Amino acid sequence: MAHPDPARPGPTQRFPFRFDPAFRLPLALLGVTPETARVELGPDELVVRFGPWRLRTARDNLTGAELGGPYRWWRAIGPHLSLADCGATFGSSVAAGVCLRFATPVPALAPGRWPRHPAVTVTVTDPEALRAAVRTGTG
Repeated sequence: MAHPDPARPGPTQRFPFRFDPAFRLPLALLGVTPETARVELGPDELVVRFGPWRLRTARDNLTGAELGGPYRWWRAIGPHLSLADCGATFGSSVAAGVCLRFATPVPALAPGRWPRHPAVTVTVTDPEALRAAVRTGTG
């Protein structure tokens, strides 16, 4: 049996979003469905897809991951901008999520390069697994 080579990058991990039943239809109207929403964490890159919204950054730009929730629906459902810290939220559930922090802020909510966000909160089905995967790559 072959042993994995530690110098060789691993496969991309995919984390689907958790969809609370009450918010499936409103999110679908925005183009956000289980088929169009996921977090992909690869050896070199993080990609968040939330319907028509995208966030893409180098994996080394990730500086941490913190668990959060439960959330108030009006702050968590859909794409949001936090006025407190300019972070982005892509939410499909009020149960739990994970906040991913960046060394260099990245664009996500609007087309183009601005505004840039120092963090993104995502409501994936397994926030603990995403946090653990990020931590293994951030030291």
